[in-house]
Amino acid sequence: MSNNTHYPVTGAGLGMRREVIDDFETSHADGIDFMEVAPENWIPIGGKMERQFRQLTERFPFLIHGLSLSIGSPAPLDEELVKRIKAFMKEYNILYYSEHLSYCSDNGHLYDLLPIPFTEEAVHYTANRIKRVQDILGQRIAMENASYYVDVAHELTEIEFINAVIEEADCDLLLDVNNIYVNSINHRYDAQAFLKALPSERIAYCHVAGHYNEADDLIVDTHGADVIDPVWELLDVAYDNFGVFPTMIERDFNIPPLEVLMKEVEHVKAIQSKYQYQQTTAVA
Repeated sequence: MSNNTHYPVTGAGLGMRREVIDDFETSHADGIDFMEVAPENWIPIGGKMERQFRQLTERFPFLIHGLSLSIGSPAPLDEELVKRIKAFMKEYNILYYSEHLSYCSDNGHLYDLLPIPFTEEAVHYTANRIKRVQDILGQRIAMENASYYVDVAHELTEIEFINAVIEEADCDLLLDVNNIYVNSINHRYDAQAFLKALPSERIAYCHVAGHYNEADDLIVDTHGADVIDPVWELLDVAYDNFGVFPTMIERDFNIPPLEVLMKEVEHVKAIQSKYQYQQTTAVA
């Protein structure tokens, strides 16, 4: 059971994309407990879109999940980006910031999220950069376990690397259960064993998403399809082992109407309710 009683939000959330922002003008979306956006897609922002976004931040708690911090990059840390993110969070009362445990730039942007080598040197390097980001922001951040498709240089296993970085940086974990499932197929490991080895006390919140089956042994983490049963089952296992934590639906393209996305948000709530009921009856 998780000991983390300081989640930035609670309940079930949705990644808010520009394609559905108009839907919120005609829908109350009562089932959504929080929202998340990528700050790079909203800095700067103006006009009608800014007014709509501000109204949403006044209705819902908001988190941001970055795309371009490139925490493992050999290039210098983009501290100006971090400062812009800090100002954005203050302007719109954003509660929390997370990023990918990966890199996407060197001398220029690589337009993909690439795995950091699983080495002791990379642990220290990455953890120091996370600490610097936290110092600038004045708060803890979460790093997401990332999907990857090619083997990288390694002295450590993937789970050892993730745990070591989070511990040394003294940061939180953004748990992505779909990424665990994708990597377990692509790199042939036990998804449940990997999940259970993560530090439950570090979990800040969770992502659930869909993916694309390129082949029997290759899955691409697209966030462009419905969540499949094995991923829902893995989320169920996570709640069973760690307790209920905030969880949100990610959908980045092939985005259906809001009412369709809400069905997946409601599915998250249904799984959460099962374990919340069990916890309540156990206490009683």
